[in-house]
Amino acid sequence: MREVRRVAVLGAGSWGTAFAKVMADSGREVVLWARRPEVAASINERHTNPDYMPGVELPALLTATGNAATALDGADAVVLAVPSQTLRANLETWRDMLPPGSTLVSLAKGVELGTLKRMSEVIIDVAGVAPDRVAVVSGPNLAREIAAEEPTATVIACSDHDRAVAFQHACTTGYFKSYTNTDVIGCELGGAGKNVIALACGMAAGMGYGHNTLASLITRGLAETARLGVELGADPLTFAGLAGLGDLVATCSSPLSRNRTFGERLGRGETLAQAEAANHGQVAEGVKSCTSICELGERHGVELPIADAVRRVCHEGLSAAEMGKELITRAPRPE
Repeated sequence: MREVRRVAVLGAGSWGTAFAKVMADSGREVVLWARRPEVAASINERHTNPDYMPGVELPALLTATGNAATALDGADAVVLAVPSQTLRANLETWRDMLPPGSTLVSLAKGVELGTLKRMSEVIIDVAGVAPDRVAVVSGPNLAREIAAEEPTATVIACSDHDRAVAFQHACTTGYFKSYTNTDVIGCELGGAGKNVIALACGMAAGMGYGHNTLASLITRGLAETARLGVELGADPLTFAGLAGLGDLVATCSSPLSRNRTFGERLGRGETLAQAEAANHGQVAEGVKSCTSICELGERHGVELPIADAVRRVCHEGLSAAEMGKELITRAPRPE
């Protein structure tokens, strides 16, 4: 597998910018595609992305462009850093520009509405590439902390171990440590499921509940995500690692987590529209993914009580208080 020297990152939001910084700090030439020309100009002229990563100085090896073809030209790896529900539409416009043989890397965490495909499956479907060309990044990776160079770790998952290792070297720095895994299914479902469980934890916090409730939701949320993953062919051990428990704890506990803070607003009695308005017009990933994850569970006969309760709060008018009562009064059963 050839060394990854030049990287295109498509998407200049918080996580895309932070991950681009990691790879530039690792010595790679990184070109970041930004939808808005003013964002690209700020990165090139002032080495900062004030809209999504204010106060963070970006390295000189990181440049930006508003032209996707320019970003993709000659890239050894293409990092897709757009929201999960927009990945398909974006990739359709980039498909014919993807460099032959390049590694396609997903940063998105979700399950596509309608098709119920994981992000790697969407990439394979749209780009028409073999599964061993697609990798995913998943772990306890809060963008702001990574941009501040606080120590963290992640998982690079790819069915082609050598390809995962090649990309691993491209995103390893003194503050960011990467591990490899061949269990793409488990890593992706861990990343998608944690957003939904984080909404539930946020609701609990918004209602004033403490650490016992939080720990209970995290643990039982991990159990139901793992049940679904194993049914789909994942390795159960993956859910005890960085892409499972690690990501879940960070997302459910931190005020930097959009899903956690969005859930808190719902727990305090705000409507979905009010929470969205307070979130600068953005809906947390878990609000959309809860529907597709529940449908995926139903298709495979896997019970997902927390995810289903979150879905009904977000989309069917169930209150957070009613959700809590339903979950705590479910019929007793073995753990």
